Parts: sequence; C-alpha cells; structure tokens
Amino acid sequence: MRKKVSIVGAGNVGATAAHWIASKELADVVLLDVVEGVPQGKGLDLLEAMPIEKRDCQILGTNDYADTANSDIVVITAGIPRKPGMSRDDLLNTNYKIMSDVVSKVAANSPDCILIIVSNPLDAMAQAAFKQSKFNRERVIGMAGVLDSARFRTFIAEELKVSVENVTAFVLGGHGDTMVPLARYSTVAGIPITELIPAERLEQLIQRTRDGGAEIVKYLKTGSAFYAPSAAAVEMVEAILKDKKKILPCAVYLQGEYGIDGYYIGVPCKLGSRGLEQIVEIKLTPEEDAALKKSAAAVKELCAVIGV
Repeated sequence: MRKKVSIVGAGNVGATAAHWIASKELADVVLLDVVEGVPQGKGLDLLEAMPIEKRDCQILGTNDYADTANSDIVVITAGIPRKPGMSRDDLLNTNYKIMSDVVSKVAANSPDCILIIVSNPLDAMAQAAFKQSKFNRERVIGMAGVLDSARFRTFIAEELKVSVENVTAFVLGGHGDTMVPLARYSTVAGIPITELIPAERLEQLIQRTRDGGAEIVKYLKTGSAFYAPSAAAVEMVEAILKDKKKILPCAVYLQGEYGIDGYYIGVPCKLGSRGLEQIVEIKLTPEEDAALKKSAAAVKELCAVIGV
C-alpha cells in the first residue's frame, strides 16, 4: 500500500512539490485546487511523465476534498502569492480566510494526517492551521527553516567555491525579516563558517538570506519563488514518510522551549513517522536569544491581528 500525500494549491509551489514527490517515488499524489481544470491538467501531465521517469506513482488532479481522504500527509500551499513591494505579512488576512477553510475540509477528510504548512505569512498560518485543525502540535509543522537554511547554504557555497554537500547551515526564528541565521552553528565540512568568511562579508550573506524571497519576487515581478520552497517541503515529507529522524529547522508550536510559549517559531526539529518527534534545544548567546525573542514578538503581533 503506497503512502498518500495531498497537496492543496496547484499553483507553482504545489505543482512543483507534486513533481518532486513523484520523481522521488515517495507516494501517490492528490493535487487539489479550487480552480477547475488546473489541478486536473497538471496532474495528468505529471502522470504521463511517469513512464519516462520509470516511477510508479498515481497522480490525481481534483477540485473535490473527498479525493484527499485518508492522506498520510497534506501539504498546504494555498493562498495568494506575493507581488513586488509586498511583504509576507501583507498577505495575512486573505490567506487566513483561505487557510481556515482549507484546514477544516482537510481535517474532516484526513483526521489522522500530518499537516505541512507552506502558505505565507508562514508562522501565523501554521498557528491558524493548528488552532483550526485541533490536531496535536506534532502533526502541524511549518516549512520555513529548511528553505531559509538552503538559501544560506547556497550563498556560503558560492562564496567559498565549495560543494553544497559540504555546507550545513542553521536558520531559526520566524520566516521573514526577523529570521535568525546562526553563523556559528553553520559549517563547511565541519569547520565553522565564522573561521572561513570575514565577519563583514558574513553579515552581507545573512542579510541576503533574509531577503531571499524578496530578491526572487523582484526578478519575477508576477510571482514568487517555487522551486526551492517546494523542494524544502518535500524534504520534510520524505523525512516523515521514511521515518528518517532527520533534524531540520521547522516552524513548530513551542510550549516553553527557548523561553517561548504558545507560538509557532522556527527551531531545530527531529522529524519522523509521527511528525515532530523532538525539539532540539541549543544554547544561544544573549544576542541570538534576543534576536529569537524579537522574531517571536513579530509572530505574536500577526497572530493577534487574526485572533489565533
């Protein structure tokens, strides 16, 4: 019996996530969208690629939540994307209404699934999904840190002209301007990058990481990033489906960890078959701790606006 992953939102992020899942032969995929024809067309197109890729995956495009029933994981990408000049937070009220509607339907059809939230503003949308679904916190996880860390790793690898496989990077905090890239926990083949990149240059790479999404929005003009965000979500899907116990930075509901209580924020997490299996607490310097608390305060502000 193959695993089943449903993706709500058949735009660029959702459709590309379906592509990554199918190409890795991780699960059968249901691609759902409110727009008639779009998920059906993209789903069929992807299904017809499977003989070429030699992958046995069923891919179904649909407008009906009944088709998502009994999913193991549901990835939610639904929502309006950013346009140039917009912050992730500008999307708040519109995407909150969409998220509430989606989660109620998903939870009714797949009461035992694990939710991976990709919609922006990420931390507030994860909080909304958690409250709406009434699932335990282990089963509602936000994708942010995997993407932000990948961007940081990309810039480090480019700067030092080394393989991306050698680079590990950690980014904590909310998915936005207050994210906290931790340079001293970021390494190249085990060597801290603080010993390889001058402090001033490192600060520029950290700022570019914070602006990573906006940089792409500025180029595209009519949309936002989708290859890396979808790949990041699928890394989380794979860790859960294969029970990898993989430690990844994800947005999860904190209950006192890192001195934060009652909000979604990005921290190192162990992902396995039950979803969130452990929050890894690392020692932060006073500066890092202050930056994380500032990030949490920004999330709290957004949650207050939508009442979650």
